[in-house]
Amino acid sequence: MPKRFCVTGTCIPEKNYMVDISERLERIVKDYIEQGNYFTMNRARQYGKTTTLYLLERCLQKDYLVLSLSFEAADEYFQSLESLAEGLVMDIGECLRAQNVSEEIIAMWNSPLSEKFPMRSFGAKITALCSACQKKVILMIDEVDKSSDNQIFLSFLGLLREKYLKWQQGKDQTFQSVILAGVYDIKTLKLKLHPQEESKYNSPWNIAVDFLVDMSFSAEQIAAMLDEYEEDYHTGMNVNDVAELLYDYTSGYPYLVSRICQLVDERVAGTEEYPTGAEAWTKEGVLSAVKLLLKEPNTLFDDMTKKLLDYPQLKEMLQNILFSGIDFPFKRETPMVDLGVTFGFLKDKNGIVAVANRIFETQFYDMFLAEMAVNNKLYMETASNRNQFIVSGMLQMDLVMKKFYEYYEEIYSDNDQKFIEENGRKLFLLYLKPIINGTGNYYIEARTRDSRRTDIIIDYKGKQFIIELKIWRGNEYHMRGEEQLFEYLEYYKQDRGYLLSFNFNKNKKSGIQDLEYHGKRILEVIV
Repeated sequence: MPKRFCVTGTCIPEKNYMVDISERLERIVKDYIEQGNYFTMNRARQYGKTTTLYLLERCLQKDYLVLSLSFEAADEYFQSLESLAEGLVMDIGECLRAQNVSEEIIAMWNSPLSEKFPMRSFGAKITALCSACQKKVILMIDEVDKSSDNQIFLSFLGLLREKYLKWQQGKDQTFQSVILAGVYDIKTLKLKLHPQEESKYNSPWNIAVDFLVDMSFSAEQIAAMLDEYEEDYHTGMNVNDVAELLYDYTSGYPYLVSRICQLVDERVAGTEEYPTGAEAWTKEGVLSAVKLLLKEPNTLFDDMTKKLLDYPQLKEMLQNILFSGIDFPFKRETPMVDLGVTFGFLKDKNGIVAVANRIFETQFYDMFLAEMAVNNKLYMETASNRNQFIVSGMLQMDLVMKKFYEYYEEIYSDNDQKFIEENGRKLFLLYLKPIINGTGNYYIEARTRDSRRTDIIIDYKGKQFIIELKIWRGNEYHMRGEEQLFEYLEYYKQDRGYLLSFNFNKNKKSGIQDLEYHGKRILEVIV
């Protein structure tokens, strides 16, 4: 069977194209397992945790006895201390049989638990197992935060902590290392327990060390995966260019990288527009896959929507970052920042909070704009007349800008300054969305976004359009805007750019003019 890209379940090296994480596994073994550390591998949804645990288990089985469990479907375990202890005994017993542990040890492990003190009895079994085995024992539990809002789970963590501390003092035998994998850091259980309330519990998982291994994919790692694909299919793609493009859009988020590759391979290649692999594995083909990704329903985007409903303050922070250009200092001690990082939505960018990647940013824009579009006159006006902006299959950007001026003057010119300052960007993006929707992609260039200036990059059938949005702050500032747009046009190798200025001067001169700046043509719209 040929290999395939995989985004559901565990990636298997023999079956799937995947990034080589052997160096990452070696670091985990050396810096965490061999040191006898307990830790939580907490990362956002679909960030490769399960695959990492699977490959780590394969790596460790030669030298260790690995007990690999999952709480994915273990809700009934947390009905009582007895049911948890019995469930764990059953699951670990299956692991022991799978690794050919002696029948004597298995029989000892399966002996009855104390009905009166089930967790204490379970702890004694751990001591007996770790004393009897010739290999050191590793415990891994995936999806550990599925039931982490449960006092019984805290009792289980307390048992592990107690045995760990006694082991450190030479008074007990227990697991060499415990790895708990999930979205939430078990040391901060209050985030999971009560989203709207102060936590009532303190996690006993303070024995765990911080897990500092980067689990995102680098452009080099993506390129190595594409090299393997290229050896099989010989598409002639420029591997490094495609890998850089994938990284630019995903920042190495594992699911996003794999899903875009899967879409290029299975749904873009072979279409009328991209009949061959050579044509699909290009910038245009990859952007077509990005467009498909942003339009499809998937569990990752569904979870994003749910999280924003659960945490309206996080939603408000994202809207302020995206639409108002507000800079929030990156401090994990700030609850909403910590939540955003935990969910994979936010990252640290030079000490400032930023959206984690371009795909997420576009998805958030689409979500927020879709909410605003309901009964919005500008959106409906544009949507009903979108065909006028496409001639011979290509976007007519000059007309897009000129029509925005007309719609704005008709609908919003009488609004006060504060309304436009807060909503100008939203209005333009709301206007733009139905025009390019389904064919083009857009994103906001994060390097230039602030409270006064935003650069929008539109990719439409392989052609790029650069639009700068700015609030008028006087002629000197305006001249700097032209210079900045010129530099951006140079960077993107474009000869024409677009400047949309929101001017609140009482004696402002609104209108449209064509400028030339150092050999570049700029269409400026002032509203």
